[in-house]
Amino acid sequence: MPIRRGALAATVPLLVSALTLTACGSGGSGSGSGEGGGADGKPEGDITFQTWNLRSNFKDYFTGLVAEFEKAHPGVRVKWLDQPADNYADKLGADAAAGTLPDVVNVSPDLSYPLAKAGLLMNLDKEPAAAKFKGEYTPEAWQGNVLPGLDGSYSFPWYLNTGPLFYNKDLFRRSGLDPEKPPKTYDELFAAARTIAERSGGKTATLGGTPAVEDFGRYGVKLMNDDATRFTYNEPKGVELLTAYKNLYERGGLDPQALTNTPDKTGQKFLEQKVAMNPGSAHDLENFKKSAPGLYRNLGITDAPNNTGKPNMYVMGLGVSSRSKHKAAAVAFAHFVTDRKNQEAFAHKVAVFPSTKGSLDDPYWTKDDGTDEGRVRVASAKMLKGAVNYTPVVLSEEMKTVLKNEVAKALQGKKSPRQALDDAVAQSNKLLKQG
Repeated sequence: MPIRRGALAATVPLLVSALTLTACGSGGSGSGSGEGGGADGKPEGDITFQTWNLRSNFKDYFTGLVAEFEKAHPGVRVKWLDQPADNYADKLGADAAAGTLPDVVNVSPDLSYPLAKAGLLMNLDKEPAAAKFKGEYTPEAWQGNVLPGLDGSYSFPWYLNTGPLFYNKDLFRRSGLDPEKPPKTYDELFAAARTIAERSGGKTATLGGTPAVEDFGRYGVKLMNDDATRFTYNEPKGVELLTAYKNLYERGGLDPQALTNTPDKTGQKFLEQKVAMNPGSAHDLENFKKSAPGLYRNLGITDAPNNTGKPNMYVMGLGVSSRSKHKAAAVAFAHFVTDRKNQEAFAHKVAVFPSTKGSLDDPYWTKDDGTDEGRVRVASAKMLKGAVNYTPVVLSEEMKTVLKNEVAKALQGKKSPRQALDDAVAQSNKLLKQG
């Protein structure tokens, strides 16, 4: 997967459509007992391994990884494939429809869901040869690949990511707020935003964008029913959150252009010190140092506020085809790529985090080395402990747009928060049934 990408795939609906060609009569119980060799035998045979836009920057790493595995397993040959970032879901759908899904495939939960539902991915919890490795990964990472309604995890946990929230200590200080105590809950966030707006005479907003589905999750809203067949974020707690955002918008706690701001625009407003808090990365720190040294000297790093005690994270995994002809080799290789040694080696090359148990206790992820990258790395690693993926795996880009549009209508006063969320849920549930 493209390392920097935080959003989920926009073309998942196309993948779902393609899978209707293969899903006739199949369910989500794909274990190691279908076609091909058993998963509990000796690893042997030729398998394919597909990554997501990683060849250009990490060719040597993966070439070396394949060679090391083949040396340890002389009877196995691994063919490494890499697909570009654009239209990755389309390619998965085409392979699934043609019966040529790679033996080991790089997927995020939203991409593994339609494959698993069509019976094309191995249920690792139900396959003993795979389930025996479960204890090597953090519970949060394994749970991040468990798919609702399908009773199990369908990918070996691979790398994790999260984004810190930057805040402007100087703007907090000018408003009489303790710059060393950024808001941790939504109540604290809203209180701080009101204070900053009032004491700046409406010149400084705290947030630059409207709430997304992750905000509802962090607030403690139940986003879907247990089997992911119906959205439920219009429950009273969801209405409560949107009402609070509406009040904040009216009082200047949200940027006046929040309804139309893009991430780039909110980032620019944070750089110009017109917004007090904004998500970011180590790359942003370098920009702040060059373009806004005053901001850089007063920069705080924290996690996005939440009421659950659990930050948000993005998860990546390696799924195993339930129709692989060499399941033992596929399981062994997927585990090899995602074992502690290899995950840590990969995470030292790029700004991602290993999902293996104990890895994040290493000094590399706990001790600030004084660099910008180290500063963000340590802060982010700390957030990952206990984190969850709040974005429902069945949430399409169209459904995200529906929510965004209805939220905008509520903030503008065109609809009540309750009506806006009722309408968003109704539209999204209709789309879900069509899918």
